[in-house]
Amino acid sequence: MSTSHRRKKKKTSRASPWNRSNPKSVQRSKRLTPAQKATAKRRAKKAGRPYPNLVDNMHVAAKSSKSKSKSKSKSKSKSKSKSKSKSKSKSKAKSQSKARS
Repeated sequence: MSTSHRRKKKKTSRASPWNRSNPKSVQRSKRLTPAQKATAKRRAKKAGRPYPNLVDNMHVAAKSSKSKSKSKSKSKSKSKSKSKSKSKSKSKAKSQSKARS
């Protein structure tokens, strides 16, 4: 009683990268940095390819842009949390001084 398990193809709403047209963005696309190229080469080697393909390059480029946006949002949230903690400590000090009086 052997049953074969077939994988269901995932339906994706987007076309594959090599079938898509180039983005119509305002700014020009940027070249990969040497560090990004090295990361793409490592990723390709790990997958058994002699050199990186489009998917490796896209992954590295997207990862770097995500980390930049995360660092911007983290700095914003840190400044918000610092101001909240300052206001909390001020309110605690006020309540303690009122209790002493």
